[in-house]
Amino acid sequence: MPDPMAGLPPRFLRTPEAARYLGLSGRTLEKHRTYGTGPIYRKIGGRVVYGLDDLKAWADLGAKKSTSDPGKGTVLPAKKHPTLRPYAGQERR
Repeated sequence: MPDPMAGLPPRFLRTPEAARYLGLSGRTLEKHRTYGTGPIYRKIGGRVVYGLDDLKAWADLGAKKSTSDPGKGTVLPAKKHPTLRPYAGQERR
């Protein structure tokens, strides 16, 4: 039986759905968006949406085999980080 979803573009999730997918609260995902520490998102009209591939790629940054495994990267907590670059037009304090 052919896949009915074959050939369709990837599905996008709104913030509450994306948060449930990741096992986070919607507020935590909003904070990640504010601080630039979260997954890639898109603005369509006034709505924020997340691609499933983007959510998985962001979560995969935290994949580790053991406590000593450096892994692929780091999923930062949803707070300000002084090592992150400021947004365009803003000066570093």
